[in-house]
Amino acid sequence: MAVLVEAISVVVRREAIDRSFASGWDGFISLAPNAALCTDHQLARVGFMDPDGAQRFVNDLQSRGLTFLSQTKCADIVVVDQQRGPTEPCDWLGFARIPFGKEGERIAVCWLFEGPRVATGLHLPGLKSELATPIGWTYEGSLSERFSFVPNEDVQVRLKYLRTNDGIDVFLDTSTGREVYKSRN
Repeated sequence: MAVLVEAISVVVRREAIDRSFASGWDGFISLAPNAALCTDHQLARVGFMDPDGAQRFVNDLQSRGLTFLSQTKCADIVVVDQQRGPTEPCDWLGFARIPFGKEGERIAVCWLFEGPRVATGLHLPGLKSELATPIGWTYEGSLSERFSFVPNEDVQVRLKYLRTNDGIDVFLDTSTGREVYKSRN
């Protein structure tokens, strides 16, 4: 199986959750700060709109005994960027942008990969794989369909504040005409 990757995703090995959380999976769910959680029963993924939110969540996980980096490689946790993949070296994770749907769309996904990498390139778990997504996720209107990124140095020039919905600030990107989002946390 594989889990969806959108924006900035914090991906955690499920066995590490079971090992480190006294209340197991239920404890992890209660810690997840938003509804962008999904799992394929090997990995758990929580999505964030900005690096600060992802960093706070990683810090919370580390305070509960999980390890982010060990000797410069990801141990229990990896941060995955929708466009670039893992932000640190990670031997146990596969990442790709794969075809999705009938119109040639592509989505970013990751999956648990353990074992030797016998060649360069993708090491997919099988020709057909199920995809875990957050409850209610659809491609239409998702970040996979409408991804955009505004560098910090362009925020003041390009973004116009529109509104706040459920703790998410919504801006108009004046250069593209699209709405962009930032978590208020």
